[in-house]
Parts: sequence; C-alpha cells; structure tokens
Amino acid sequence: MKYKLGDFVRFVDEKMEGFVTRIIDEQMIGVTGEDDFEIPVLASKVTSVHGYEPAGAAKVASVNEEPALTGEFQTKGVYLAVVADAKANSVVHFHLINDTSFHLPATLATEKQNLFKGEYAGIIAPKAAEKIYSAQLADLQLWPKFIFNILFHTAKNVEPPAPLVVNEKFKAKDFAGSKKPVPVLNQQGWLIRLDEPEMVIDAQKLKESFFKTPEEKAVLEKPKTEIDLHIEKLRDDHQFLSSAEILNVQLDHFHKTLDAAIVHQLPEIIFIHGAGNGTLRNEIHKSIGKHPKVQTFMDARKEKFGYGATKVLLR
Repeated sequence: MKYKLGDFVRFVDEKMEGFVTRIIDEQMIGVTGEDDFEIPVLASKVTSVHGYEPAGAAKVASVNEEPALTGEFQTKGVYLAVVADAKANSVVHFHLINDTSFHLPATLATEKQNLFKGEYAGIIAPKAAEKIYSAQLADLQLWPKFIFNILFHTAKNVEPPAPLVVNEKFKAKDFAGSKKPVPVLNQQGWLIRLDEPEMVIDAQKLKESFFKTPEEKAVLEKPKTEIDLHIEKLRDDHQFLSSAEILNVQLDHFHKTLDAAIVHQLPEIIFIHGAGNGTLRNEIHKSIGKHPKVQTFMDARKEKFGYGATKVLLR
C-alpha cells in the first residue's frame, strides 16, 4: 500500500479530492472530503496531490548539523504527541518531539499478534518534531504495540543519557486527560513523556503520609451550585467509552459532588443531566429520593434547562 493515513489524494475519474482516513486492505482505502463523508475507493483510482505537505512535516536532520542553540544545554524532554489531523479529525498523527539539545537517532516498530513492522527510522534535530505514525482514533483498541528505540547524540562535551527503549500499548485511559500544548509543534494534543525524570522519594513526607488521619487525607472541595454531568464536560476520552461506562462516570461524579455539597452545607445544588433517554435523570432521582440529607428535589428552571436539570434542596 503506497498511501498512508493523512495523505492528500485526488480521484482519477471524478472531480473529488480529500484525505486518506482509512486503510481498508491492500487494494481499498477510505477518503474523506470536505463534506466529512468517508468514501471507500480502490487505491488505483486515486493519485497523490504533489506539493501538499501536512502540518508538522519537517526535513530529516543530520547528526553533523549542530544548530546554534542558545541558553543551557537541555538533556530532558523527549515526548510522544498524539495530535488530530487538521483536516480529517478522525485521524490522529503520532509525533516524536525532541525538546532537548541532543540529536535523536530514533526508530519506531509496531507489533501485533507477533508480527513486527518497522514504521519509522530517522534523526530528529534538537527542538524539532517528526511525524512517525498515523491511525484512526476510533480504532484505538486495535492499535498495535509501539516499540521505540532512541539514542542521544551531540558533538558537544556533554555526557549522553542511556538509550531509551520504550514499549507502549495504548488504552483509552491514556487519553483520559485534557489535551495540552505540544512543545515545538505549538498545537494541542495528548502528550506522553518518554524520558520520565527519575523519581525522588522524600522519606519524611512518605512517613508523614502514613500517619495522617483519614480526615486529613480526604479534603472535599466546595462544589459549584450548578454541576454539568454531560460526559464531554467530564472526560476528554468519552468517544472511547461505552454507554454503560459513560453512565458510571456520570453517576460517580454526581455522588462525589452531592457528598461535597452536604459536607459544605450548601442549601441547594443543581445537576444538569440533559434530557436524552432519561436514564441518567432516573438514576439521579432514584438516589436522591431516598437520601437522608435531601429535603426535596424538582426540575430546575424549565425556561433555562427544560427537563434537563434537577434542583436538589438539602437539609
């Protein structure tokens, strides 16, 4: 297969063009155009649009090229960034980020069912990034295991760190956190640190933590008076969750917030659950209907929320 995810192609027999968003098999690909619809097509029926260069593309560096870096020599800062494609949001690109002052000779291989494949080999210049892999975000559960081998090189009088060998099999929870600014690329994405700094254990703080009372350990923050339980407000990885998992996340947040409201003696609190199919609303009403600290509850401000929110009056 000569095409890769994210390639920009044009149809041979039609006036259409778009981005490759799926590799179906050795003969078929999926192409998504401006209308965001993916069209399956024979790879032989499209052609690459030459001259198009996706964001983040960069030339391969040479280990003999020493850029004029200013300031202190940085020995830490190797990341894997997962960034959504600017045109085809269903595709994510993996970038190896070098925020150090070293050149990084690096390779990426993938492994799936004992089948190995070399995906990338190159040299990443200091303060630079390379796109090394692309995948369908919705197929996360089908992604292979990633095997990184990274060396550190400089012509300067600096001791290089030990080579990095990282084996990573991603799960949905790895994308549970919020997107962050990606160094070098200046885009938002999920960021995984590959050269984790050594953990320094403070023995005294560790000892003190064992002797803290449960009350000292558990500090509940005062909640807001309106709590939005829509899943996109609670988890950045909601697209990977099943309906049952989404409901569990929403109910867990509801119970924790209700407990915090009771601890801080709030007179009332509003839970925004949406109308939907009513499952979350019914579970919330079932819980607060028998709660000893709940005085009563009602639909909250129908002119604002419709039937999508519940106001809880606390004792």
